[in-house]
Amino acid sequence: MLRFNDIADRVLEYNPDGDLRLLQQAYVFTAKVHDGQERLSGEPYLIHPLEVAGILVDLRMDDLTIVAGLLHDTVEDTLTTLEEIERLFGEEVRFLVEGLTKISKMTYRSARVRQAENFRKMLVAMSKDIRILLIKLADRLHNMRTLGFLAPEKAQVIAQETRDIYVPLAHRLGIDWMRRELEELSLRTLKPEAVASLEQGLKGRHKEREQYIEEVRGVLDGKLRDAGLSAEVGGRLKDLASIHAKLESQGLSLDDLYDVIAFRIVLKGDSAALYHALGIVHDTWPPVPGRFKDYVALPKPNGYQSLHTAVIGPYGERMEIQIRTEEMHRAAELGIAAHWRYKGRGGALEDDAKFAWLRQLLERQGEVDDPHEFLDTLKVDLFPDEVFVFTPRGDVVNLPRGATALDFAYSIHSEVGSHCAGAKVNGTMRPLSHPLEDGDRVEVTTNPNQSPKKDWLEFVVSGKARSRIRHAVRLAENARSRELGRGILEREFRKAGLSLARLLERGELEDVAREKTNGSPEDLFAAIGYGKLASSDVVRALKPEWKKKEEKPERPARRMLPFFGREKPRSSSTGIRVNGHGDVLVRFGNCCSPLPGDEITGFVTRGRGVTVHARDCPISFGLDPERRIEVEWEEGTNAARQTRIRVTSRDEPGLLANVTKTISGAGINISAARIATHSDGTASQSYDLWVGDVRTLNAVMKQIERIKGVRSVERVRG
Repeated sequence: MLRFNDIADRVLEYNPDGDLRLLQQAYVFTAKVHDGQERLSGEPYLIHPLEVAGILVDLRMDDLTIVAGLLHDTVEDTLTTLEEIERLFGEEVRFLVEGLTKISKMTYRSARVRQAENFRKMLVAMSKDIRILLIKLADRLHNMRTLGFLAPEKAQVIAQETRDIYVPLAHRLGIDWMRRELEELSLRTLKPEAVASLEQGLKGRHKEREQYIEEVRGVLDGKLRDAGLSAEVGGRLKDLASIHAKLESQGLSLDDLYDVIAFRIVLKGDSAALYHALGIVHDTWPPVPGRFKDYVALPKPNGYQSLHTAVIGPYGERMEIQIRTEEMHRAAELGIAAHWRYKGRGGALEDDAKFAWLRQLLERQGEVDDPHEFLDTLKVDLFPDEVFVFTPRGDVVNLPRGATALDFAYSIHSEVGSHCAGAKVNGTMRPLSHPLEDGDRVEVTTNPNQSPKKDWLEFVVSGKARSRIRHAVRLAENARSRELGRGILEREFRKAGLSLARLLERGELEDVAREKTNGSPEDLFAAIGYGKLASSDVVRALKPEWKKKEEKPERPARRMLPFFGREKPRSSSTGIRVNGHGDVLVRFGNCCSPLPGDEITGFVTRGRGVTVHARDCPISFGLDPERRIEVEWEEGTNAARQTRIRVTSRDEPGLLANVTKTISGAGINISAARIATHSDGTASQSYDLWVGDVRTLNAVMKQIERIKGVRSVERVRG
């Protein structure tokens, strides 16, 4: 168990002027207010804030950050108030603690919405002080270390969230040791069988690898010393998470994977010494073509600098080598914490340009209202793999891996992207959808008459491009719907002997608009244009006695829109209720094929009822939120719906039979199957299944994943 004295001693090592009195005061206060509370492990709750403070000390944080780490749960989990925190520890500590206090007292429709709003609040607070995020990461790391005491289902949810958001956040902030640990802890919870199999496979040659590492270190030490270079050489087995990711992405078995050993050379000196050391490495062992990366000349967006190379080492063993200076190594381990100057609330980064991505992320989070779209955009922005391309003037632009020429245009400026009409890549005209590679030189042309198109969303990958295109498409759709609705209402008014212009001039339409849409006449036009409101309802509100001659009685059996009323709810053959009604025309989006149990949302499609999408369906993010309508699964819905899963496995006899047997054993019908084998000894299997709900699907996918030889199982959308 970590003790306060341990924290105090470590603080004094890197900050001899540290305020130990304030730290001790925070420790005593935390111990007092958390007294009697226990964690699920049965340990005193005090252990958690102490461990969080210890992680912040590992990051060499300032006194106030460590104090906030000790106090971070006091307001949420005890009777402590923010005013009390401010009185005892100052305004700045209050600000940090307030930024960390969770929004658990607020209620949301779903766990995903709660997660999105949690992150939104964190980003808003972090815009004023990055230390809030660093404390949040420390809190998550300790929670992940003690995840084994939670129920398996809850642990899986937390591990998935950690892998999706916190791992890439740690990577983006450049805190490499934290990223590695979070990634491995997530993997151990999400895929325990795969980890056990991997550890068993690596265990067999452990002693040989240790001897190999010592041999290579000895060679490198001697060669560098002979060249007059002072360096520390380290060697290790690669992280389990990175080995697992490589096996998954390349469809390999552990026996086929060679480069599982990595070495690091940390040099005393400047960047010139790095290239000298690189020459020595390549003189000693032949380099692997195409595996050299110069992150010194072209640093990563998070400030990471190092030379990466792969060589064929002793006995033909492929190995990776990183070469960096002591300062670069410190920056790689501490990340953003190594670049932060503490000047009270709202301190500044030493090199603001290195963290431009952070500012852009904060700017974009304010532009996205939908929480599901916000999470989707956040994950794209945190995507860790990048390509580096050049502008015509030679400036470097970093983009997510898979980015296109259109993503490049949006990265230059939103207006350049919106009016982008063409692109040259390395002097050759290419389509806007052309994927870019490292080192490409990109030049774009614009046309003032060009505007964003909905089909652009099918190939852009950057968060900025996606959010800007979606926003433009929605505005265009909204304008068209207003225009259409105005025309429909004008025609209906003429039939009733009313004048739209006169009603607008006298302000009589405003009261109806407020009653029907809780908005302005423009909102009324949009509701009619979208099909959410009938124009005849507006006429009757102004002229109750009016009735169209040709009007026929409504058929109650199959109502279209509007959806509002207080009739007794009817059941639905689709299993979907729209605003409490079950007799509305409904169809399901083929892009996401939602199953009962999935979180869903609906969109009005004029003349075609309501289209139901999964809440996290990327296609739905591009649709106008004005068309959104609340939908839900009827209680007890068990009508089977079709979905598809993809299984990647080794190509082995009997494996296919085991998979199909597992599916049929769960009572699931297979309507179609596609099998393909590959030259690398792997097989891809795709199954169309009729499933009653998402829980059944998830359970059978987990069972398939446990079959020996199966590499991955995933649900295919669309």
